[in-house]
Amino acid sequence: MALTDVWFVLIAVLWAGYLVLDGFDLGVGMLLPIARDDGERRVMVNTIGPVWDGNEVWLLVAGGATFAAFPLWYAGMFSGFYLALLILLVALIVRGVSFEYRGKIDDPTWRRRWDWAITFSSAVPALLLGVALANVVHGVPLNAHGDYTGNLFTLLNPYALLGGVMTLTVLAFHGGLFVALKTDGEIRARARSAAVVLGVLATVAGGAFLLWTQLAYGSGWTWVPLLVAAGALVVAMVANRMGREGVAFTATTVAIIGAVTTMFGALYPDVLPSTTSAAFSLTTTNASSSHYTLTIMTWVAVVFTPLVLLYQGWTYWVFRRRLSVEVMPPYEGLPSAR
Repeated sequence: MALTDVWFVLIAVLWAGYLVLDGFDLGVGMLLPIARDDGERRVMVNTIGPVWDGNEVWLLVAGGATFAAFPLWYAGMFSGFYLALLILLVALIVRGVSFEYRGKIDDPTWRRRWDWAITFSSAVPALLLGVALANVVHGVPLNAHGDYTGNLFTLLNPYALLGGVMTLTVLAFHGGLFVALKTDGEIRARARSAAVVLGVLATVAGGAFLLWTQLAYGSGWTWVPLLVAAGALVVAMVANRMGREGVAFTATTVAIIGAVTTMFGALYPDVLPSTTSAAFSLTTTNASSSHYTLTIMTWVAVVFTPLVLLYQGWTYWVFRRRLSVEVMPPYEGLPSAR
C-alpha cells in the first residue's frame, strides 16, 4: 500500500476518533435541557468535564494531518468551506468558555444563560461537521487549479443537509447514552428516555444518508460498513431499552465508525471531487505531499500515537465512576451554591 493510501486511511481514522470522542461531548451539551435543575445540569457537565478538551484535540490532529499529508485537499476544503468552518470554530470557542464560566457567579440566571450557550454551541458543530463531510463526499465546484468556485449556498445541497441531520441526531443519541452510562438516579432514567426517541431519529436519518451515499457514490465493499452501522444503531436502541448502557454506547461507537468508513470508502481515491469536471478532482495522488514528508510523518505517528492513546485511555479509567446530584461538591469559591 502506498503511503498516500496509508495517510488517507489514517485521516479517516482520526475523523472517526473525533466523532466518537468529541461526538458524545457534543451530544451531552445538546441534551442539557433534559435536566430539571441546576444540580442535574452540573452532573451532566461534569460527566465530560475531565475529557472534553482532550477529545477536541482529535479535530486539530485531523486538520493538521490533512494539511501535512494532503496540502491541496486542505487548501481546497478549508478555503471553500471557510465561512462554515469559521462558524464552527466560533461555536467551539463559545462552548469552551461556557464550560468555564457557568459556575463563576452564584446566580441561576447567569448559569442558565451559559447552559443554553453550551446547548447551541454543541448543536452547531454537530450539524456543520456532517454538512462539511457530506460535501467532501458529494464533491464541490473546483477549477483546474483546485480552487473552490462556489459559495456558502453551494454547500447547502439536500445531500449535505441530510448529512448534517445525520450527525446531529446520531451524536445526540451517542451523548444521551453516555449520560445514562455515567450517571445515576433520575438523570440516568431521563437520559435513557431521551435516547429512545433519539435512537429512532438517528436510525432513520443515518440509514437514509448512508443508503444515499452507497447508491450514489459507493462501491461493492462499502455495503459492509453501511450494514454494520445500521445494525449497530438497532443494537444500541435495543440495549438502551434493556438498561445495558455500556452495550448501547459501544454500539453507537461502532455505528459512527461504520458511517465514517462508508463515507471515506465512497470517496476514495478522490479526496475532494470536482463537480465542475472529473479531471479537476483532487485525489490521493495529485493532492499529496512528497514521499519524504509522508515517510517522516509515518514515523512520528508510529512513535507518538500509542503514547497519546495510553494517556487518554488512562484519563477515562481514572474518571470512570458514575456521578449523581448527591455526590457533587459545591461550586469552587461559592460554598453556598450546589
